[in-house]
Amino acid sequence: MLNKILVSFFERLFFNPNHFDWVIILFLTPLSSVFATVMFFRRILLVKKKYDIPIISIGNLTVGGSGKTPFVITLASSYNDAYIISRGYGRESRGLVEVSYKGKILSNVFASGDEPILMAKSLPNSSIIVSEDRVTAITFAKKQGAKLIFLDDGFNRVDIKKFEILLFPKIIKNYLTFPAGPFREFFFSKKFADLNLVEERDFKRVVEIINPSQKMLLVTAISNPSRLEPFLPSNIVDKIYFEDHAYFEEEVLSQKMLELGATSLLVTQKDEVKMESFGLPLSIMKLELQINKEILEKIDNYVTRYKRYKF
Repeated sequence: MLNKILVSFFERLFFNPNHFDWVIILFLTPLSSVFATVMFFRRILLVKKKYDIPIISIGNLTVGGSGKTPFVITLASSYNDAYIISRGYGRESRGLVEVSYKGKILSNVFASGDEPILMAKSLPNSSIIVSEDRVTAITFAKKQGAKLIFLDDGFNRVDIKKFEILLFPKIIKNYLTFPAGPFREFFFSKKFADLNLVEERDFKRVVEIINPSQKMLLVTAISNPSRLEPFLPSNIVDKIYFEDHAYFEEEVLSQKMLELGATSLLVTQKDEVKMESFGLPLSIMKLELQINKEILEKIDNYVTRYKRYKF
């Protein structure tokens, strides 16, 4: 319970602070400055290791979600024999785990994490790996015949030479670094990226609700769940937010549905992969990203040039 309260507090502090929150932010600012300075020197001093394979990193400067997973899925769907390497947040395993090989699922959501399993199910021509050690994972992917590697949430891996893509929300209210704000590094660190993409300008979300019902109970375990608000239908009977990557208990959700008279659970695709064994009716918020054509062309030009010159 305490953990939920803290998560809710910091999500508000980071993404939608009120007047009182700004007093706390001011108090935490000195710590933020120290943290950001350490991260800056780490970025400029560590030597980057080069690989003879194109590596594309999709990341963000803020904590929490920014659309990285659907962005990776959209990009990787255009290539064959691509490998996606993820940290596997929320998984109940350690070390390197093969989630899928060319679309064949080799693991489960508990060993892999919700986002890697979602990517594995969405990408029949790609292979997914989770590993805390990205260098080990890159070496493994190359031995397996990878032609292209996508690093999910890889901007902070400053020791790897790669093509950097940063995703930003349309509106940012707090530009400070952790713990006073949502940023992992100074905001100007975006200059180290090859592409800085802003939602609604460079890409946009398109949401379709699969299997809608008359009375839907929203249940989700994503960071900053308020970002779902623009896509919610009017017939939501209630909203239940869990900590990012949390797992669900079927009995608890079933009882809540009964109390509210809900006819289905409205969940994201990321939540769905953790509920597949549940005997509960699900309505799915299917998310797709529409990425501007010129952005896709820049990414493809990088892949093509790398394979031609192997710089």
